[in-house]
Amino acid sequence: MRLFLCEKPSQAKDIAAVLGASRRGDGCWVGPNATVTWCIGHLLETAPPDAYDERYKRWVLADLPIVPQQWKMRVKPKTASQYKAVKRLLGEAGELVIATDADREGEMIARELVEHCRYRGPIQRLWLSALDDASIRKALAALKPGADTFNLYHAALGRSRADWLIGMNMSRLFTLLGRKSGYQGVLPVGRVQTPTLRLVVDRDRSISDFIPVAYWAIDVQLSHDGQVFTAQWRADPDTCDDQDRCLNQAHAQHAATAMQNARHARVITLRTERLRDVAPLPFDLGTLQEVCSKKLGLGAQETLDIAQSLYETYKVITYPRSDCGYLPHSQHAEAASILGALQQADPALQPLAGFLDPQRRSRAWNDAKVSAHHGIIPTAAAKNLERLSGKQRAVYTLIRARYLAQFLPNHEYDRTQADFDCAGQALRAVGKQIIEPGWKRALPEALAPAKGREAPAPQPLPRLHEGLDCAMANVLLKDLWTQPPKPFTEGDLIK
Repeated sequence: MRLFLCEKPSQAKDIAAVLGASRRGDGCWVGPNATVTWCIGHLLETAPPDAYDERYKRWVLADLPIVPQQWKMRVKPKTASQYKAVKRLLGEAGELVIATDADREGEMIARELVEHCRYRGPIQRLWLSALDDASIRKALAALKPGADTFNLYHAALGRSRADWLIGMNMSRLFTLLGRKSGYQGVLPVGRVQTPTLRLVVDRDRSISDFIPVAYWAIDVQLSHDGQVFTAQWRADPDTCDDQDRCLNQAHAQHAATAMQNARHARVITLRTERLRDVAPLPFDLGTLQEVCSKKLGLGAQETLDIAQSLYETYKVITYPRSDCGYLPHSQHAEAASILGALQQADPALQPLAGFLDPQRRSRAWNDAKVSAHHGIIPTAAAKNLERLSGKQRAVYTLIRARYLAQFLPNHEYDRTQADFDCAGQALRAVGKQIIEPGWKRALPEALAPAKGREAPAPQPLPRLHEGLDCAMANVLLKDLWTQPPKPFTEGDLIK
């Protein structure tokens, strides 16, 4: 029997459908040429300290550190029935295809069962980046030898055991030390959670210890050829802090008075340069969580849950748990079909049709920088987008925009910096003129701007030249205070 071992029931159902395994068995799908079974996450877990020695049930400083010589695994009680089904099927299998998620954790979910159930037959690996039918068939036609991904199991095992050693030992240590100091609760310590907590504590302390400092700035409105624009006063460096903020009120008031009595400001130097912004890479999971926190107000776990549903349930994106934003060169061959499917599924993309070039190859296509997974991109199964809820649609739209951006030109603009002299005071105005919107045409706000939330347009400058006198329109002296750092958001912490 050829057995496919999947990570989740939904994943197993999709693969079984392609394999023709349509008969439901005990914890599996059965077909003429294959049986498909599934885990429910980890069916096994690392045993607690008291599984090694009864005395570890009591927390005693003298017993630390606890370092198992032979690691033990135990069956999770909640999913024991599915474990029995998988164990039986492994005992009957003549060949195993690991079809869990294509990452180190997915590898561990399968390999720990292989070890625990003592399966010794041949192993192949199904390496999937998407769960639509076409992607599954493509992956089935290119099965990897099991040895190719075995090192991922060791990587996950190292992570798991590091978590256990630090969590079990350090939580006991600090809890026992806390009791000596009069604290009666448990003080949990984790390899990831504790350094993260330190970041939050340090930031909160810096906020609570913050002492605001007054500083002054001057905005000057100038005009030329009927166009009004704003220049900022540049204070004497001797009166400024390390962020060029003027801390001397008398100096700022003197400058403001001098400029209020002036009739014009003269252009001293003028420099314009053409700048080009390349398209951002497709999302990796961390960047997706960061952007969703900032733009949509979503938490990290909520973003992951939505991305998982887009991958598993709707099959409109590729594997979301990726730590890489690059794409393999081989994926470029699918660009035309994916772009076609995206445009057919959503009429709102019609304005982009004339600008998208499926032959364009951005910096995202780079085999040397692709890790175990490539960037998160939409699949050609993009249809019936009305099925997606508001949050799902918003996350999907962000992922889609990053992919569309790879087939659009660079964003180009002219940046002009004009320095002025006004009554002996230095002013600087900066202007931006967009030449080619490029990949920014694909951004959600460009396709459907939200009313009342449009970003302010960049300040354009009139046609200037050195020696030109611009009329003074207004001088505004601003009395300001430095601000404390902001509390971390989940997106900040992920970044």
